[in-house]
Amino acid sequence: MRTIEKVVYKFDELSDDAKEKARQWWRDCENQDSSTFDFTYEDVATIAETFGLDIRTRPVKLMNGKVRYDPCIYFSGFSSQGDGACFKGEYQYKAGAFKAIKTEYPKDEELHRIVKVLQDLQKKNFYRIHCSMRHSGHYYHSGCMQVECENSFDSYLPVVGEDDFIQCMRDFADWIYDRLEDEYNWIMSDEQVDESIIANEYEFTSEGEMI
Repeated sequence: MRTIEKVVYKFDELSDDAKEKARQWWRDCENQDSSTFDFTYEDVATIAETFGLDIRTRPVKLMNGKVRYDPCIYFSGFSSQGDGACFKGEYQYKAGAFKAIKTEYPKDEELHRIVKVLQDLQKKNFYRIHCSMRHSGHYYHSGCMQVECENSFDSYLPVVGEDDFIQCMRDFADWIYDRLEDEYNWIMSDEQVDESIIANEYEFTSEGEMI
């Protein structure tokens, strides 16, 4: 048996090259963390509920044997053509939705546009349209989301502006993807990575390898 002693360094003590290696180690770990986007998922589900969209949830079994329920939001990203997001859910008219969205999220013009279009479409259909969304295919983007619309009063009645309803749901899926990408870019920024490494008091070799 032999004992090997190593000199360890705090992040601030590393060279620039070693710091970059330490950052990459942290980013690789973060990419494997299934909870990275929990806050974004919760925020999206709350916003969706505000204008009448119920994003379905799915059970996720935890290592301790318990179960949590995550929104059925699926995505791939963030650097390849065809990346995007989709979701599973049910939409119906909710009175006062546009006013509530503008009040609670006053700076999000794209969200305002989507909800306003939905409100105008519902008015043309006497506020009776119900839409169901589900994922279809092997990829995750708004075009892989199947949207079915029907008149909740009489399913045989035509849906005025059906294609526009479908486009609104897909636009919201694209809006979700933009929120996820913004969150990802923030989490992976040098400033945020450095702050997380320092806060967790990780130690490294002189080359930037985590001890």
